[in-house]
Amino acid sequence: MTDVRLPLRGLLPFATGSVGMGVWVTVPGLLLLYFMTDVLAVAPLLAGFALLVPKIADVVLHPWVGRRSDADLARHGHRRRLLLLGCGLAVAFAVLFAVPPGLRGPGAALWVAVAFIAGNLLFAAYQVPYLSTPADLAIGYHERTRLMGFRMVVLTVGILLSGVAAPLLAGAGYGTMGVVLGAVTLAAMLVGVAGVTRLTRAAPLTPAQPSHGGLLTALRDRQFRALVTAYLAMSTTTHLVLAAVPYYTEYELHRPALTTVLVAAFVAPAIVTTPLWVAFARRFGKQRGLLAAQLTFVGGSLVLALGATAGLVVLVAAVAMLGVAFAAMQLLPFSMVPDVIAAAGPDGPAKAGGYTGVWTAADALGGALGPYVYAVCLAAGGFVASSSDDPAPQSSSALLAVRLGFGLVPAAFMLAAILIQRRYTLDTAARPAGAGGGPGGLVRAGEAGEPTG
Repeated sequence: MTDVRLPLRGLLPFATGSVGMGVWVTVPGLLLLYFMTDVLAVAPLLAGFALLVPKIADVVLHPWVGRRSDADLARHGHRRRLLLLGCGLAVAFAVLFAVPPGLRGPGAALWVAVAFIAGNLLFAAYQVPYLSTPADLAIGYHERTRLMGFRMVVLTVGILLSGVAAPLLAGAGYGTMGVVLGAVTLAAMLVGVAGVTRLTRAAPLTPAQPSHGGLLTALRDRQFRALVTAYLAMSTTTHLVLAAVPYYTEYELHRPALTTVLVAAFVAPAIVTTPLWVAFARRFGKQRGLLAAQLTFVGGSLVLALGATAGLVVLVAAVAMLGVAFAAMQLLPFSMVPDVIAAAGPDGPAKAGGYTGVWTAADALGGALGPYVYAVCLAAGGFVASSSDDPAPQSSSALLAVRLGFGLVPAAFMLAAILIQRRYTLDTAARPAGAGGGPGGLVRAGEAGEPTG
């Protein structure tokens, strides 16, 4: 089974589906907090809360979607029903930024929160079955990395284009931006559905009986628990940085136009370095690659904490360091999840949706915690919300919060991720088994004969 090499005619459209997902994660993560505090005059804590509550609901929602996805696979032999439902995310994206004129403060926060809840539901319907695909295929350790490498390159292109285009389109109006990028999202997600279909036909796994896996089943697996907890810290960190970019460029660098420059500096290196991380993982293993990336991220964050005194060139280089690390932190953990599922035993693939649902719930929660943590930093510094028509002056403590929240706080979160990540011990045993055996053939280091839930 591990000799199967997935065809490009399936890999490329599958990876294209990530573009739509990247738009949903990137643009709200980059602009939504700023949109509320500096355009809609929503106080920082309320704005952060409006982004946090919908994501907390995802902790329950995503595992439930995972179970529905597993049931669809057992009943129909595919997960396409939820994938197609999730394509409605494009409409939710447009509505999210179409706040009625004159609606400000708490009313605007409520509009955003409701639209965000709807969008997250549709996003889960697409993301969970989409990311279950590697576990649905009869492929091994290295081919999973190759598959996710294709996804990461295309995802990065989508993040780069949407991250650069969104601030430019927002200049013509946030509503216009929502419609344009919503259309891009729909087209990409439909192509992704076709890619999933082609891959599952090219390397089908033996059908499994329906699974009752879910939140508790996945979290009883100690290898998965270590991996997903570390990823929660990583996701929180990267989303915090993304939310902080507009504030850092405006209040620390005093050049808001640099938002697109820093986003490009963060994302572009990932396109180049993803194949290098694939090669690194093949030579040294995914776990070592991930730890190296996390340390790189810490180093870049500490440079950013220095602020404008470090010089623009140095700061852009530091952001590029974060981008190099970001590539590995998207590629390697996502290719390690199917390794964990394969090691769960013969019924592991039947529980892939349950595991993936918990994983994407952690990803979504990190996507909310990041902006919320930064909003708390702003509030602690005394940051004053305002409308775009009447910007408010900020105190020295608020400006300090802008800078340290962008550099020092992410470094602390990433150090926590490193400490947690070291508890994951499957990779050493998975590599030789993944190279010479198929799904379900992995043995966990120190866990031979131990039930995994």
